Amino acid sequence: RVEIKESGGGSVQAGGSLRVACAVSGSTYSSICMGWFRQAPGKEREGVAAIATGTGDTSYADSVKGRFTISRDNAENTVSLQMNGLKPEDTAMYYCAARLYGGSYYCRPDETTDFGVWGQGTQVTVSS
Repeated sequence: RVEIKESGGGSVQAGGSLRVACAVSGSTYSSICMGWFRQAPGKEREGVAAIATGTGDTSYADSVKGRFTISRDNAENTVSLQMNGLKPEDTAMYYCAARLYGGSYYCRPDETTDFGVWGQGTQVTVSS
């Protein structure tokens, strides 16, 4: 069974940086697709970034390209999202999720329904 627990997040002023991370337990970590998603109040959940744990291939939403970096530490079974140049519109609950099939194939944060295991979320608030 795969379980996910997020950490990090918090509050920062616009232009600042935050890092969120998730710890993944379960024997399938070595070759899965991990994603970060976010949901702001009154809005649909949207994909932010994804990484294939086996190959390290990454994918980003256009809204965060050049500002956010997703990475993985396979020794620690963790996936992190470094967020720089934060904007008030980045304010949301951030969720880490795992897609347990397909390995690195089309590992993108496009389809939230492809990700079957989710963490509880961690809040990121950016003030102007």
